[in-house]
Amino acid sequence: MTDAVPPLETSHARLTVLSGPTAVGKGTIMAEMRRRAPDVWISVSATTRAPRPGEIDGVHYFFLTSERFDELVSTGQMLEWAVVHGRNRYGTPRGPVERELAAGRPVFLELDLQGARQVREAMPDARFVFLAPPSWEELVRRLTGRGTEGPEERERRLSTAREELAAVGEFDHVIVNDDVGRATDELLTLMGVAERVE
Repeated sequence: MTDAVPPLETSHARLTVLSGPTAVGKGTIMAEMRRRAPDVWISVSATTRAPRPGEIDGVHYFFLTSERFDELVSTGQMLEWAVVHGRNRYGTPRGPVERELAAGRPVFLELDLQGARQVREAMPDARFVFLAPPSWEELVRRLTGRGTEGPEERERRLSTAREELAAVGEFDHVIVNDDVGRATDELLTLMGVAERVE
């Protein structure tokens, strides 16, 4: 039939949302996916927080003023947005996501719990994946070990992490990040994406 849609296109051109608690390794998994499967389009989030050392505007995040962020929200240009850890706002620009999906590319978002919930309302056909730590103790060790937050901020993030872990049942799939390579393998398999062989 001439009007049949090729199966590969329908299985690959789908939005996948990865969420999970702070310090679980979402950014590390995303970097590994970018390296191994460059055909997956990874959205760059916008944020009102200041860059951390080594972060580049437009690569790691779009670092926006509060005023610019307000403008994008008020004009409907954010697919989702949220206040994270009670302080800064993060959001996903809507236009690029819709454009890449329409072009047939698999799209990947790394979001906090609030953002994932908003995307579920806006795009219920997306695939929602929860990245879990091997244990609570390991999560605390990772957060403490990266040394980017002081004691007060660390405790705030751990409090948020407890709430995020309790929401695991809202997701379609759970991947335990006990090993970055293995967890990325599982995610790529779930997405039906083949790795590029060098």
